[in-house]
Amino acid sequence: MGKGYKVYGTFRRLSTPNFWRLQNLDIYSKVHLIPADLLDMGSLLEALSISDPDEVYNLAAQSFVSTAFEQPIGNAEITGLAVTKILESIRHVNPKIKFYQASSSEMYGNTNVKNQNENTPFSPASPYAAAKLYAHEMTNIYRDAYDMFAVSGILFNHESPLRGLEFVSRKITNGVAEISLGLKKHLVLGNLKAKRDWGYAPEYMEAIHKIMQLKKPDNFVIATGETHTVEDFVKEAFDLAGLNWKKYVKINKRFFRPLEVDYLKGDYKKAENTLGWKAKITFSKLVKIMFEEDLKRWNMFLDGKSFPWDAPLYPSESKFLTRNIKKRNV
Repeated sequence: MGKGYKVYGTFRRLSTPNFWRLQNLDIYSKVHLIPADLLDMGSLLEALSISDPDEVYNLAAQSFVSTAFEQPIGNAEITGLAVTKILESIRHVNPKIKFYQASSSEMYGNTNVKNQNENTPFSPASPYAAAKLYAHEMTNIYRDAYDMFAVSGILFNHESPLRGLEFVSRKITNGVAEISLGLKKHLVLGNLKAKRDWGYAPEYMEAIHKIMQLKKPDNFVIATGETHTVEDFVKEAFDLAGLNWKKYVKINKRFFRPLEVDYLKGDYKKAENTLGWKAKITFSKLVKIMFEEDLKRWNMFLDGKSFPWDAPLYPSESKFLTRNIKKRNV
């Protein structure tokens, strides 16, 4: 909208609608909402007919990796097959529509390459990653077979205060905020040794837009080129609160993945050279932004203020029943 776009957004009808992120960003009234379902190609065709778009950005997925192990078939349909339905809908309605597919660094899995770029072989290690790879390759196929402007951004971890509480980054900053205010005694996590390339989501969205403005469609890795462990993230957040993380963090094997990805680090040189894009927000700054926002929210909550937010409605993970996962020796 800041770029002069008229923005349409699709949403899946639920008994309890959830638009808190749009409300938090103060753009709820500016987005034209169209009900749709990724599993229903008819609704996708209808959405294209109503919006008559110049550009389509597919950021939808069943994106929490652990859930993909619990619901692998649903993940394959939503994260993978649905992308083919979108591409096929565009091909029938107007093949001149530009299409962006949100690919994922998880597609690299446990590759032996230490700095992953656009030419690094993929080795998915989860149903989510496999579905993302299918969608990624279908995007390439439609681009080549039908001369469509279809591109993928291979995004490494991109975080913000709008991240869902099921994701480890927000789970950490929200948990530390609660602990610092005396609302919680412990933070329960899984694998602290996993290394990720953590970036700031708003910057990555700028990169996505730049990709879509190219004259020739192409795929790009979007990353910071740095890697930090989950433990690094934990320590940064607790340091901001003035607390020793070792006194508050507990490890539970149920939060380990059945097949872990140990290390991801993106090589963004192509994006820098072609798009003129480079991440500016450092790892420490990212953690600070997220922690301070969660701390602010909890203080507002304690003051009885009303505002769009997810934490009070999020159930305790102790209520979730999942199969036991044995820790793998790596």
